[in-house]
Amino acid sequence: MGQYQRALDNYQQALTIARQIRDKALEGIILSNIGVSYDNQGEYQKALDNYQQALTIAQQIGDKAGEETTLGNIGLVYRSRGEYKKALDYCKQALAIARQIGDKAGEGTYLNNIGVVHNNLKQYQKALDYYQQALPIRKQTRDDSGEGGTLNNIGANYIDQGNYSEAEKPLYAAIKIWELLRATLNDEQKISIFQQQATTYRWLQKALIAQNKIEQALEISERGRARAIIDLITSKSTRSNKSLNIIPSIAQIKKIAQQQKATLVEYFLAKDEKLYIWVVKPTGEIVFKQVDLKSLKTPLKKLVETSRRSLGVTGAVMKERGAETINPPQPSPENQKKGLQQLHELLITPIANHLPKNPSDRVIFIPHESLFLVPFPALKDANNKYLIEKHTILTAPAIQVLDYTRKNTETLNIASLQPGDTLLVGNPIMPITGIPPVQQRPLPGTEKEANKIAPILNTQPLIGKQATKSAVLQKISTAKIIHLATHGLLYGFGERIPGAIALAPDTPGVNEGLLKTTEIINLNLKADLVVLSACDTGGGEITGDGVVGLSRSLLTAGAESVIVSLWAVDDSSTSDLMVEFYRQLQQNPDKAKALRQAMLSTMKKHPHPIHWAAFTLIGNAE
Repeated sequence: MGQYQRALDNYQQALTIARQIRDKALEGIILSNIGVSYDNQGEYQKALDNYQQALTIAQQIGDKAGEETTLGNIGLVYRSRGEYKKALDYCKQALAIARQIGDKAGEGTYLNNIGVVHNNLKQYQKALDYYQQALPIRKQTRDDSGEGGTLNNIGANYIDQGNYSEAEKPLYAAIKIWELLRATLNDEQKISIFQQQATTYRWLQKALIAQNKIEQALEISERGRARAIIDLITSKSTRSNKSLNIIPSIAQIKKIAQQQKATLVEYFLAKDEKLYIWVVKPTGEIVFKQVDLKSLKTPLKKLVETSRRSLGVTGAVMKERGAETINPPQPSPENQKKGLQQLHELLITPIANHLPKNPSDRVIFIPHESLFLVPFPALKDANNKYLIEKHTILTAPAIQVLDYTRKNTETLNIASLQPGDTLLVGNPIMPITGIPPVQQRPLPGTEKEANKIAPILNTQPLIGKQATKSAVLQKISTAKIIHLATHGLLYGFGERIPGAIALAPDTPGVNEGLLKTTEIINLNLKADLVVLSACDTGGGEITGDGVVGLSRSLLTAGAESVIVSLWAVDDSSTSDLMVEFYRQLQQNPDKAKALRQAMLSTMKKHPHPIHWAAFTLIGNAE
């Protein structure tokens, strides 16, 4: 799970017990595992120290299998440190013992690892020879993960040699194995393992783009993102399995653009400091642009962070929604403009001519990695115009998600809503959370917001002590519109998937009243729209599956679209924006257009982007 410090804490306790009961074999295994944890964190000297202790014990007690494994691990550390001669020496010692004791799986592993070291030394043919020896052994021993790894390495080897066409076959074969392996895992495991498998999708895209196979590369880009969420959505879907094609095709991608009446823009950050951008028009035309990031003085991830900071978006600078005042030390307007224009130049300028000219036409951005944090509406062109002034903007974690969350229902009509069709929450009695336990700050602005929105939606809001978790759960599964104006909490409460929505506790206690992401995933929502009118609700852990947090859980639970925020928002301006959003939605059922008009309206009263650019619509516009 990547929680190396927690692993180390447990290993250290286990090591103490192993020494108390004088179990040398167990002590050696634990020392080796401690070495693995340090290795994963890049603390190579600590890893080596523990491996050397484990190796000494294995040799003392004649544990050949333990000796073999530890020698192999030491080889990996030296490889990570760039000490390739030592790496080869230790891997070859491990290989000799594996053959001596008849450990076929180990033999396959060390042959592969020796190949990797030769690859690092740019001895490509030698590397390939070792990979070709490893592959049949890994097949024979049914080491699926190992077989996939070796196929990935063979593909990468061909790419390093510039032999892109030869790289395709092993990389496609590796992806097939990864997808079969993931099918047996649960959601949390899929998110974790995909982080390790994502490299293969990157290599294959590079090979395809080098051969100008632009459409196939887009298929792989889609195939390599949001896999766990798509698996979850399809497993819960009532639609015919025939219509849910897990492996995306270009025909399906074009059809989605047509159905959405939108221009799709998919980004991918490649391994070699390249940014790939595909534009899929509703007509089916596909345009591809490649942006070289090597000339950037600041890495793109850092540029996104500094651009957000130039808006005043940091924990220390920007107060939470509900704080008494928002008086951030204002960054200079020049820095703010520069950051937003730099991002525009990288992300929008290369494709600007291929975006729709009519501001009402939709553009759906499919970000990648750090780009999920980009406030697209606030990006500025050379003429100082914000992107939201020129386009109607949505986002999605993957193109396929747009298809799987689209419901076969009539267009949302606010005028026809019945009281039970809406769940509206404002300023619940806040729960107590954290260590030490502290009650979350009340949000008086959200109460006013809910009371202003209520007549538009023909409903009674749940305010204060009425907005209990049980009251919300009672209404949430049947509501067509769900609006939760409360705190969104990002930390994980000890769970793999972070995030929770703060509601009034039914019973007193720490963390009572929290609707967690892990609970939301298991709901069956009928909602056309869920709005989280709170701070940072679009945040979470950025993974190969997109942003793992509240928005992902709501889409998985059945929401057709979700509005979330990318930073801590101001109470007053957020209230203005939300009320205007529903007024606009009353006149036009297009959620993206309503949000755009609400942003433009809020911009007049609160010109600074921090007040209107935080919210993003994820999913479907109608």
